[in-house]
Amino acid sequence: YQRRVRGTFTTQKVVDTYITPSVPKQPQTENKMSVHPTSGWHLHHTMIRVKDPEASRHFYEKLLGLRYVAKRDFPEGQFSLIFYAYVPDDVAIPEENAWTWLFSSRYNFIELTHNWGTEKDPDFSYHTTNASLPPDQKMGFGHLAIVVPELESAVDRLEKEGVKILKKPSAGRMSNIAFVADPDGYPIELIQFPEPGMEKK
Repeated sequence: YQRRVRGTFTTQKVVDTYITPSVPKQPQTENKMSVHPTSGWHLHHTMIRVKDPEASRHFYEKLLGLRYVAKRDFPEGQFSLIFYAYVPDDVAIPEENAWTWLFSSRYNFIELTHNWGTEKDPDFSYHTTNASLPPDQKMGFGHLAIVVPELESAVDRLEKEGVKILKKPSAGRMSNIAFVADPDGYPIELIQFPEPGMEKK
């Protein structure tokens, strides 16, 4: 703009300035998401008692394809804990620190508890189904379950290996499941998914 100074005009440059309007300060609050009390928990393992750990190892490792993970002996109590899981072949399980790795991983394990000496007793057995109990007693335990991509071939293979078949896919109305028994008689459910005839989306 121009302004007059002692009878002459001088030109001055005007610089625009912006003033940020004053905004009342809001009280500071912690921006934290609510954390559930069970955050960090996960289902780790299911335990069953077995009579002969070698027979169980053959079944779960060789026939069902689980990997042996870790074992710990407890001489004072005369028992052992043995863990198996579906761990991919390309995942290394450290031999020296297997116990630490076991409890720090996120896999689902099956724990076999072996009470020493039971494998030598021909009359020893565990109650693994309701059929082994008196009529007035019922078990709470039901079964373990494994999802398989092709049920018929899985059952045929296990049957050829001498595994007891409790229910074939063709028996009953549920053709997408079968039941087999482990060496102690525990029921193992085999589930085909996707179900036969189910359209993939």
